[in-house]
Amino acid sequence: METIILKGKPVSLKIKDDLSLKISDLKKNNIIPSLAAIIVGDDAASKLYVSSKAKAFSKLGCHSEVFELPSDTSEHSLKEFIEDLNNNDKFHGILLQLPLPKHLNEKDILKNISPSKDVDGLHPENQGYIMQGDPRFIPCTPLGCLKILDYYNIETKGKDIVVIGRSNLVGKPIASLMSQNFSFGNGTVTLCHTKTKNLHFYTKNADIIIAAVGVPNLIKSDMVKEGSHIIDVGINRINDPTTQKGYKVVGDVDYESMLGKVASVTPVPGGVGIMTVTMLLSNTVDAAYNQSL
Repeated sequence: METIILKGKPVSLKIKDDLSLKISDLKKNNIIPSLAAIIVGDDAASKLYVSSKAKAFSKLGCHSEVFELPSDTSEHSLKEFIEDLNNNDKFHGILLQLPLPKHLNEKDILKNISPSKDVDGLHPENQGYIMQGDPRFIPCTPLGCLKILDYYNIETKGKDIVVIGRSNLVGKPIASLMSQNFSFGNGTVTLCHTKTKNLHFYTKNADIIIAAVGVPNLIKSDMVKEGSHIIDVGINRINDPTTQKGYKVVGDVDYESMLGKVASVTPVPGGVGIMTVTMLLSNTVDAAYNQSL
């Protein structure tokens, strides 16, 4: 079987082309979609990730600012900072880069972001809208997965779909979305996780597998059925002394073993990861449009 590689780049480019038209319309009304990104602490990976987001915004003529706060920032101070951004009409979207330092309560702090500016889709109100089938903002990574499935014409209606991972950022929202009566949903969804017994029992019967559990190469070829579709959300660093950096990035799926057995699979890197930044841009443009009404 020839396996189709579900690359994120062509999907991202198509979405950006569509977004450029919306951005042009907003600019005619002197509205420039703008994102405020908050980093607490000195995590190098977070800074690199936010920097890539800023570049993507700049290339499409949008605006973003990164606010770096010290690692010892108090919860009260962070909430006040977020409230100032909520009231600042310059910014249409607010992104709080996770994870936060351990002394900060992520769930509690996320509640302080205005739901209308919550372009990461993590406020309880926005997650509730997803559960009701009327999403305002879909978290960026799940939305990117849906866009990949749509772009490559992978049917979800009536399919057996296994989601591995139950985070609020990926697993829970995408499991909910794919079970609902949407054009990209209507699947029969099983939500698995690290405590699931006999994981292979569920994956072997799946038409579509979405792996988002953060365990390198967890899903092997003997755990999937021939002709299935694999969306790999995992981004894991593993030691590799043969490389210049001393490590390589792999997904939750043993990619090489899937080739020739499954109908399609996303690569890592080059698959879902590219889409996450693009969907953040898309959500921010939508936020700017909604706030202009």
